[in-house]
Amino acid sequence: MKLKLIITIGLLTATLGTKACDICGCGVGSYYIGILPEYNKRFIGLRYQHKTLQTHLGPLGQVTPLTTDETYQTAELWGGWNVGKRFRVLAFVPYNFIQKSSQDANVSKNGLGDVALMGYYNIFTNSNTVNSKLLVHSLWLGAGIKAPTGTYEAAEKLAVQDNPNNFQLGTASTDFTLNGAYDVRLNDLGMNVNVNYKINTENKYGYRYGNKLTTNALLYYKFRLFHKFTIAPNAGLLYETAVKDVEDNKYEVAVSGGYSTSVVTGFEFAMSKLSIGANYQSVVAQELANKRAKAGNRLMLHLSVPF
Repeated sequence: MKLKLIITIGLLTATLGTKACDICGCGVGSYYIGILPEYNKRFIGLRYQHKTLQTHLGPLGQVTPLTTDETYQTAELWGGWNVGKRFRVLAFVPYNFIQKSSQDANVSKNGLGDVALMGYYNIFTNSNTVNSKLLVHSLWLGAGIKAPTGTYEAAEKLAVQDNPNNFQLGTASTDFTLNGAYDVRLNDLGMNVNVNYKINTENKYGYRYGNKLTTNALLYYKFRLFHKFTIAPNAGLLYETAVKDVEDNKYEVAVSGGYSTSVVTGFEFAMSKLSIGANYQSVVAQELANKRAKAGNRLMLHLSVPF
């Protein structure tokens, strides 16, 4: 009964939002975690993310002569550390490469993004036998903080009144996250659920990005090869939603907020000293920035080393 209740709560959380920005996965605010690489004590690694976005669309979401194509690439140093059996810390140091092109000009920026730190506490990890099969499940809850280490250009917002304030390396605000991770596995078949709620504060320029919910639920199966390697194909859903941004603590920004739903497919490969993973996120439903923005499909790659 307890297991059924947890799975039900996890699935509901992964499909419901707050009504949707850092436009749902692009720009300065992506907190997709997915399935962590296998490690016992610590790991360190690199992640690469590639995302695209169309902005300055017409009132009905149509492409116009003013439409801008934007590309967001991030090379991210990340790592995890289990402290004892109950605590886990994750750290993210992103370096962003962003560019946009339109009929008028091509513009690019690159630089350090906003560094984030997340801490988790293990509520439980249980294992037992069900019909001669091993059932293992665990629940981690925690919180995090994001520092304003990336460059924010207030002039960028003033220059594009009808565009999302998304073409930034950072938010210039100290923000906070509430996090949850649940994993259940019956022998080698499992499900992983992650929930992240980001609480944004107003920056010194009087701008506050909308709070954002990111959730994903992934099914996976672990194939164990030659007692040395593990490969785990996985598939599931990613849902992101954000409320509208606010200026001067009172004015809602019309071209902000929204939601997107993506189908995720990928794999995780692990050996004793190396983990490699990849996933492709195909957007199947969205409504962003009052239909003035459209997100494209995304790719994420990672390589990590346990130690």
